[in-house]
Amino acid sequence: MTDIVDWSPGHANDRPLRETRPGSTDLAMASLDEPLYRIADGVYMSKGTTNSYLVTTQDGDVVISTGLVIEGPIHRAKFDRVSTAPVRYIVLTQAHLDIVGGFAAFKGPGSEIVAHRKTHACQEDDERIKGFRQIRNPRFFPQQMSELSVADKAAMAKGMAEAHRKAEPTILIEDRLDFTLGGKRFSIIALPGGETIDSLMVHLPDQGVLFTGNALGPLFPHMPNLHTIRGDRPRAALPYIETYGRILALRPDLLFTGHFEPVAGQALIQEELGRLRDAVRYVHDETVKGMNEGKDVHALMRDIHLPEHLKVGEDYGTVPWAIQAIWHGYAGWFYYKSTTELYPVPVREVYSELGRLAGPGPLADRAGALLGEGKPLEAIHLAEVALAAEPGHRPSLETYIAAHRRLLAESPPRNRWFLYWLTGEIEDAERRLAAS
Repeated sequence: MTDIVDWSPGHANDRPLRETRPGSTDLAMASLDEPLYRIADGVYMSKGTTNSYLVTTQDGDVVISTGLVIEGPIHRAKFDRVSTAPVRYIVLTQAHLDIVGGFAAFKGPGSEIVAHRKTHACQEDDERIKGFRQIRNPRFFPQQMSELSVADKAAMAKGMAEAHRKAEPTILIEDRLDFTLGGKRFSIIALPGGETIDSLMVHLPDQGVLFTGNALGPLFPHMPNLHTIRGDRPRAALPYIETYGRILALRPDLLFTGHFEPVAGQALIQEELGRLRDAVRYVHDETVKGMNEGKDVHALMRDIHLPEHLKVGEDYGTVPWAIQAIWHGYAGWFYYKSTTELYPVPVREVYSELGRLAGPGPLADRAGALLGEGKPLEAIHLAEVALAAEPGHRPSLETYIAAHRRLLAESPPRNRWFLYWLTGEIEDAERRLAAS
C-alpha cells in the first residue's frame, strides 16, 4: 500500500540547486512503491515520468497532468488514498504523452478537461512523425518505450486501439481561465514558450503555489533543449525568456515543475529562475551578435560560454546545442559553405571513396594519433571515413570506441542525451568488432 509522506524541502544552501536536484538520468515511471507526497494544504504529488498533482477542495478535486497512459491508473490509485471526491477539472499542461496519456483514469461524468487551444495542433504534429519518433525514442527512453510497447500489445490483443491516448479537452484556453472551487482560487494561464506551443501553468494565488508542467523543461534550473536530439518542433529562445518573465512576475512561494521535487522559497525561486532567464538571453544575444559579425555556427559553439554568474545546469540541454538551435531558428539549414548543401549528396556519400584512396590503415593510424592528442572528435571523423571503406576494419573500430569512451567520460554525467547516444554507439561498434 502506498505510503503518504509529508514533504519538506531539503535543499543544501551551500550548493547550487542545479547540483542538488536529480538529473535527467534519474527520470523514472510511476510506481505504487513510491510514496504519495503531501506538499501543502490539500496539495499532493505522485511522481512519475512526468509528475501528477492533486489539489483537493470541499467541492471536488483538480488533477494537474496525468502521466503516461500506463501511469494514470497508478496515480489515481495513490490519489484515492486521500480523496475519492469527483474530479472537477483535469488540467493538461501540454500535449506530450507523459502529460495527457493517463487522463482517462481520472475522467468522470462531470469532469472538465482543460488544455491550450493549440493542443490539437501539437498532437497532430506528433501523429505525423510518430514513426520517426519510434525509431529514435528507444535509444533515449528505453524503459518507457519498452513498457509502452507491452501496454500497446496488451490493448490490441483485447481488440482495443493502441494504449497511447490523445487529449480530449472540453475547455480550450487562449489566454487564461480563472475560477474558484471549494473556496480555492485557481488561475490557468497560457504561456508563450516552453517545450511545446501549448504550455499551461496553474496558479493557486492564495497559497503561493505554481505548477508549470514542463514549460521550464524536464530539469530546473538547466539550459532548455531548444531543439531536441530525439526530434521535435524547434523551440524559440525568446518565447522561453518571456515565459520565465511571466513566472517570475507571479513570485510563487512553491514551484512545482514537471519532474522531481518542488522548489520552496520565493527568494530561491526568483534567484534560480532569474539566472536561467538571463543565461538563455545571454546565449541568444551572443549567438545573434556572432551571426551578424559573419561567424559560422561551429565557431560560435566553440567560443560562446556562460560567465560564472550565469552558470546553469547542462544535464538536459547544453549551451552549444542552444547556440545551434538559435542559429537554425534564424538562418535555416544553409551554412553558406558549399554548393553541395543545395543538393541531396552529403559529404558522407564520398567517405568510402576517401577511405579507399587514403587506405583504412593510414586513416586508423592518424585517428589514433589524434585521439592521443586529445582530439576525439577529429578521430571519430577519420574513423568514420575508414569504416565507410571497410566496415569491419578493427583498428578503426577500436579507435572509434575509444574516442566515444573519452567523450562519455568528459560529458555531463547526468545528461541522458550524451549518455544514451554515446553508450549506444559504443555498444554498436563493439558488436561490429566482435563480428569482424
